[in-house]
Amino acid sequence: MRMKTATKSIEPVSIRVEFDDNRLLPSVFGEHGRNLARIEKLLGVSLNNKGNLVTISGVMETVETARDALDRLYGSAVRGHNIDQAEVDAAVRMAEGTDEGLMQGAEPFIQTRRKRIVARSKNQAHYMRTIGAHDMVFATGPAGTGKTYLAVCAAVAMLTAGRVDRIVLSRPAVEAGERLGFLPGDMRDKVDPYMQPLYDALYDALPAEQVVKRLETGEIEVAPLAFMRGRTLSNAYVILDEAQNTTPVQMKMALTRIGENSRMVITGDVTQVDLPGGQRSGLADALETLAGVKGIEFVQFTQADVVRHELVTRIIQAYELSDARKGEAK
Repeated sequence: MRMKTATKSIEPVSIRVEFDDNRLLPSVFGEHGRNLARIEKLLGVSLNNKGNLVTISGVMETVETARDALDRLYGSAVRGHNIDQAEVDAAVRMAEGTDEGLMQGAEPFIQTRRKRIVARSKNQAHYMRTIGAHDMVFATGPAGTGKTYLAVCAAVAMLTAGRVDRIVLSRPAVEAGERLGFLPGDMRDKVDPYMQPLYDALYDALPAEQVVKRLETGEIEVAPLAFMRGRTLSNAYVILDEAQNTTPVQMKMALTRIGENSRMVITGDVTQVDLPGGQRSGLADALETLAGVKGIEFVQFTQADVVRHELVTRIIQAYELSDARKGEAK
C-alpha cells in the first residue's frame, strides 16, 4: 500500500491511499463497505473509495489513524486473515496506540495449533512480549481485555514447542467455598464449572482431541488453587486466574510453587473481589508487596483494551464513573 499525498495541518485535510492488490479489497473494505463505515464511525472521518484508491478526510490526527488502520487491515488480508468487526476495531485500537517504541519491531503474535493470535491493542502487544520474555508476570484489569486468553494461548504454544513439559491452570473456587462436597459428582465434576473459562481458551488454541488427550496424560492440568499446596512445579507453565479471589496466604503459597524452568502468569481484577467478610485480596496485597522485585513484571489493562462487545466497554465506564461518584460522596 502506498500513500499518495499528505499534508500536516490543524485544518481539515484529505489524503489518498492506494492499495496494490485489488483482489484483497473486498476483504479490506468489507461487504457493502461496512469496514470503511466502521472506521468512519469510530474515528469521525470520511472515507470514499474508487477502485484501489481511498480518500480519507478529517482532522489530520484522525486521518493518519484511519490510514494506519487501513494499512493494518490490508496487511491482515495479505496474510489471509478473516476481517470481521472485531478485526477492524482492533486495527483502529492499534493505530491509535502506535508509538515509536511499538513500531520499532514486528508486532508480536502467538502461534497455536489452531490459529495465529495477534494483539488487538497496544497493551495486548506489550503483554504478549512480556509473557514471552519473563518468568513471572502479573496482569490486572477489567474483564474482556484478553488477560487469561492470551496467557493460555502462550502456554499452549510453549507446550507444543517443547519448551515446557506441562501446563497447570488454576483458579480459586471462591464461589463454592466449603460447599464443594455437597455438589453432585466426583471432584472434577464439582470444580469444572469454575474452570470453564480456562477450558474455553484451551479449546480455542488446540484441537478438541488434543485437549482431551493432554488432560488425560497430565500434560495439561486444570485444578482449583487448593490442589497446588505442597507442590513444586518445574518445567511448567502455570496460570493463576481470578487471582483477586485469593487471600494473601494463598497467593504466597501459589507464587512459591514456581520451580526450575517454569513460568507463571497471574491474572485478575482487583475491583471484582468475591472474598467473604471483606478479606483483603491476595492479588492487591501482592501488587504492593512485590513492586520492584527483580524478575517480576506487571501489566495493567484498562477499559480501552476491552476486546469484547463494545457494550462491555460502556458498562465498565459506567461502573467506573459510579464508583468515582460514590467515592466523592464519602
